[in-house]
Amino acid sequence: MGTSDAGLQEIAAKVAAGERLTFADGVALYRSPNLNAIGRLADRVNQGRHGRDVFFNVNRHINPTNACVYRCTFCGFRRDLDAPDAYLLTRDQILASTEGAEEAGITEFHIVGGMIPEAGLDYYVDLLSALRDAHPTIHLKAFTAVEIAFFCRLAKLSHRECLERLVAAGMGSMPGGGAEIFAERVRREICKEKAGADEWLAIHRTAHALGLRTNATMLYGHIETIEERVDHMERLRILQDETGGFQVFIPLAYHNENNRIAGEMTTGFDDLRTLAIARLYLDNFANIKSFWVMHGPKLAQVALHYGVNDLDGTVTEERITAAAGGRTAGHQSRQELIDLIRGAGRTPVQRSTVYEELVRH
Repeated sequence: MGTSDAGLQEIAAKVAAGERLTFADGVALYRSPNLNAIGRLADRVNQGRHGRDVFFNVNRHINPTNACVYRCTFCGFRRDLDAPDAYLLTRDQILASTEGAEEAGITEFHIVGGMIPEAGLDYYVDLLSALRDAHPTIHLKAFTAVEIAFFCRLAKLSHRECLERLVAAGMGSMPGGGAEIFAERVRREICKEKAGADEWLAIHRTAHALGLRTNATMLYGHIETIEERVDHMERLRILQDETGGFQVFIPLAYHNENNRIAGEMTTGFDDLRTLAIARLYLDNFANIKSFWVMHGPKLAQVALHYGVNDLDGTVTEERITAAAGGRTAGHQSRQELIDLIRGAGRTPVQRSTVYEELVRH
């Protein structure tokens, strides 16, 4: 049975009064069939914070390797290192691929990949240093918390020691990947080998203490329950209350090809309600992002009326979602993003990685 209109009105009254939603409220929103009412509420909250502005940036993804020791059941990207289509890029290959980045207007390199001993901490310290020297004006957003945990184990360093080495080499912020769903039941099924929820949160806590801004994600639409989604957002909200170091929340829609989880793709209804609920539940997160690569540009455009104020960026050569069956082209030009945002009746604002306004279009 869905949430009654009266129940939704009670939640709306809480939001209007600036009261924090409870776990039960979050579950009730997910059970409500009234998507448009939830969307209107989320849009009101979003416009109260951001007006009609929508952020995007001009960025490039770099995936140094698709080889990985972990075998997460949802991942279509990973390969064994000896697989015919596995790769491990050298520093010089990566540098060659980034030539002309400044001329293209790129302000951020987003660096994530598989985890293997052959690409440990020294490999990445060398890579960051080389990228910083070659592109001193481009921000290096690098390494999920599960990658940091892997580096720590290889190098026998604490989280803080590892992060300090990476920051000294040029790392400017962290993406939010690897969070998946925090619930232990789910992690045992989909990613039991890699860092757990507590370590993911601990690494972000340490990063925030060092002054690094970080992002947060949630991979939804596979085997998790509604309650486990709300629990995930609750744990993020608690850490954000403590540190204030998260910049943005990014719900990532599960893609169902080339992996070992049976099931269907998420629906547009589920995508929109998850984005809208995130805006309402995560009251201490300034930004909610629709990653257009996963949601598709058209649905991401609609999401701008469901609490979303950020569309990520131009991306360029996205490989991870594509490997799991993503049908969206892995690149949008700056003008295409501007047109997408304007087409939704919003104002495009090009931002830096750390949400400084660069150009208002």
